[in-house]
Amino acid sequence: MTTPGRAHIRWFRNTAPYINAHRGKTFVLMLGGEAAQHENFANIIHDIALLNSLGVRLVLIHGSRPQIAQRLQRAGLTSEFHDNMRITDSAALEHVKDAAGSLRAQIEALLSMGLPNSPMQGSRMRVCSGNFVTARPIGIVNGIDYHHTGKVRRIDVAGIRRQLEDDSIVLLSPLGYSPTGEIFNLALEDIAVHCASAIGADKLLLFGGAAGISGAEGELVRQCAVGDIGKLGVKDPEQLSLLNTARRACLAGVSRCQIISYSDDCALLEELFTHDGSGTLVANDDYEQARVADIEDVGGILELIEPLEQEGILLKRSRELLETEISRFRLLERDGRIIACAALYPFPEESSGEVACIVSHPDYRGGQRGQRLLEELEQEARRLGLNRVFVLTTQTAHWFLEQGFVESSRDDLPRQKQSLYNLQRNSKVFFKTL
Repeated sequence: MTTPGRAHIRWFRNTAPYINAHRGKTFVLMLGGEAAQHENFANIIHDIALLNSLGVRLVLIHGSRPQIAQRLQRAGLTSEFHDNMRITDSAALEHVKDAAGSLRAQIEALLSMGLPNSPMQGSRMRVCSGNFVTARPIGIVNGIDYHHTGKVRRIDVAGIRRQLEDDSIVLLSPLGYSPTGEIFNLALEDIAVHCASAIGADKLLLFGGAAGISGAEGELVRQCAVGDIGKLGVKDPEQLSLLNTARRACLAGVSRCQIISYSDDCALLEELFTHDGSGTLVANDDYEQARVADIEDVGGILELIEPLEQEGILLKRSRELLETEISRFRLLERDGRIIACAALYPFPEESSGEVACIVSHPDYRGGQRGQRLLEELEQEARRLGLNRVFVLTTQTAHWFLEQGFVESSRDDLPRQKQSLYNLQRNSKVFFKTL
């Protein structure tokens, strides 16, 4: 019988690979002003503090649009918007500075907490804010004068990296500064994209009101390549904005953007430290599309696997057999060329599935494409109700061990697979619980 305490310990053990993977990495987090107004905001700050204590380098960028709107309303002022950007005149700029400065101070205070019996107990974090963003005015566009609304001109990469290397959390407000001493109101998304790209961030985490992106049927979209964003059919304005920000960041060189909820407690930690996550991953795979194979792909798959068949690494498959099994294969395609493949053969009676033919083209090895296809096959296995997958291999045992597989006995194979086992190949058997 598993006690609650032991269940927590097992969960903690399962997070170890993610803790090791994230240590020393740089994450940029984008939190709009709406997140700061939510009752869960303090929990998010506590989780950010935990990430910092685990060795993750963090840049936190906050917005302040609703806070600005409140101050303008109290002052009896109104702001016009054009292309979803506030036109910031001199009167509005004073309230922009007040809102941004006040919220920055609030976040710094939350990150400075260290009370006993609180999630921040014992934390000793440094928070660094400053003039890291150089801006320029948008100017007059199509006859519209944006006044003190600006755009990012340059990010002080060296300055930010120096603070991150010193284990400080860098906190950026939606303000930019010009060499002539002017202050500009900047779009939160503009700073996030430019900063994540300039400093070479490993991830850009975008917080929204919902748990990631919803598909056409209202389901949570777990993963999306940049090139597939337009196919999702998203109508919600906030989600469209987050997707557009993720797309811009990916095209600017950020490999992974993750869209998560600011209203769900633990969403940040669940996204980073569990296999399925809590939100939507947008991957910079615009030129590498993952898809299910069809009959026209047989030739390309044969071209991939034949060299490994000749070396004895893979079991030989005839064209006829491949044609009958083609729906089992997943592919990575780049510029119309198949560069990687993998297959899943379900054994539903025994709630397991065989992973086979994980192959990358020699010109494209080293880019974790095998891992990506394996993750897709594991997700497919879960969807089919399977609770474990297995593999038979003669020469790639270490790779599968690194992916979480455990060596097992031939007797653990599904009965149908046991009857087809090739004694001459003497393949090792590895299982992975999903």
